Amino acid sequence: MELKKGYWVGIAFGFLIVLASLAFIGTRFFLFIIGIGILTIAAPFVLATINETNAATEKEDMFLEFARNLVESVKTGTPISKSIVNVKDKPYGVLSENIKKLANQISMGIPLNSALQTFSKDVNNKTISRALTLIGQAEKSGGEIGGILESVTEAVSTSDRLKKERKAAISSLVVEGYIIFLVFIVIILVLQFQILPMITNIVPSGSSLGLGGIGGLGGIGGGGGQPIDKTQIANAFLYLLLIQAFFTGLTIGMLSEGSMKPGIKHSFILMAIAFLISAGANVLFGGA
Repeated sequence: MELKKGYWVGIAFGFLIVLASLAFIGTRFFLFIIGIGILTIAAPFVLATINETNAATEKEDMFLEFARNLVESVKTGTPISKSIVNVKDKPYGVLSENIKKLANQISMGIPLNSALQTFSKDVNNKTISRALTLIGQAEKSGGEIGGILESVTEAVSTSDRLKKERKAAISSLVVEGYIIFLVFIVIILVLQFQILPMITNIVPSGSSLGLGGIGGLGGIGGGGGQPIDKTQIANAFLYLLLIQAFFTGLTIGMLSEGSMKPGIKHSFILMAIAFLISAGANVLFGGA
C-alpha cells in the first residue's frame, strides 16, 4: 500500500491530536479526543485501500477497452504485436503507462509472451492476468489469435457486467445494513442513559440488586457488590459498538462486492459513526 504525501500530513495531524488528548487524562473528554486522533491516523490508510479498490476496477474497464481495440485491429489482418504498437497512444486511464511500456518492449524485439508477463506483473490484477495468459498461450501455440482475443474480451466483459449487476442488486441491502446498525446504536444509548439509571433508581439504595450489584452477582444473596463506575459501563458499550461496526462493515463488503477488502471502507465508516455518536453522547450526558 503506497501512501501519498498528503496522507502523511493527515497521519502527523492525527498524532498531534493524540498527544493533545494527554492533557485531558482523567476527564470525560479524554476518550473522545484520543478517539478522534486515532480515526484521523487511520483515515489515510482507509483512503489508500479505497483508492486501490477503485484503481482495480478502472484497470479492468480500461483493459476491456484495450482488448476491444486489439480485436478490431487484428481482424483487419494486422499481427497482434503490431496492433499493440498501433493502439498504445489511445487513452487508457491508469493502464496508459503500462500499455506504452508493453508496446515499447515489443518494439525493442522482446518476445510478446515475455512482454505480456511483465505487463501482467506490473498491473497486478487477477482478471487481467488470466486474460493475458490466454492471449500469450494462443500466440505461442499459433492459434487463431483474433478469435481468442474476441473470446477473452467477451469473458472480461461478462465478468465486469456480473460484478456491476451484483453490486446494483445488493445496494438496497447495504442501505438496510447501515439503517439496522444506526438502530442498534440508538438501542444501546437508550439502554445506557435510560434503562440502567431507571434500574438504579427503582432498587433501594441499600440493596445489592441495583447497578451497584452488577459488579458481583454474588451480592444478590446479601453479598455487597462494588458499584461500577459509569465510565466503565460507557466504555463497555462503546467497545461493543466498535466490534459490531467492524464486522458489520466486513459483511457488507463481502455481500456487495464479494471481497472483504472493500468492506474495510464500510467498517471504517460504521466505526467512525459509532464512536462519534457514543463518545459524543458520553461527553454530553455522561457527567463529569
